[in-house]
Amino acid sequence: MKIRVGFGYDVHQLKEGLPFWLGGIEVPHTHGALGHSDADVLIHVICDALLGAANLRDIGFHFPDTDPQYKGIDSKKLLAEVMRILREKGYEVGNIDSTICLERPKVNPHIPAMRTVLAQVMGVDEDDISIKATTTEKLGFVGRQEGVAAYATVLVTKA
Repeated sequence: MKIRVGFGYDVHQLKEGLPFWLGGIEVPHTHGALGHSDADVLIHVICDALLGAANLRDIGFHFPDTDPQYKGIDSKKLLAEVMRILREKGYEVGNIDSTICLERPKVNPHIPAMRTVLAQVMGVDEDDISIKATTTEKLGFVGRQEGVAAYATVLVTKA
């Protein structure tokens, strides 16, 4: 069995009045992430980590922000397509470990719903998805509530 690890990092600016999609769910907040798609930073880092683990480039290569078909797209559709591509190459997800960096709103109450949605989209067990949240102690763009960042590490296996 072949085992590979991938890593993802993404940042999105926060803007007042936009919906805030995070981990496949809409989180109530006054600000939302700005991006070409729905700007779900957690799904984007998971996609990048999965694609990287399988040496399949990155989310921008597969879903360029210059392509109008991806304007406003639900990132769950991108994740489902990444899973299709990954499985087509013979890979399966071992586990995902992710961290969201955000001052407000508090993410912890939403993590169970995020895990459920992501597991359904990916066709994996909820136990295979770890989502953590942290602040940056009011430092940097996250601390000033100008943006949201996320990291993910994944393990994939190939028979």
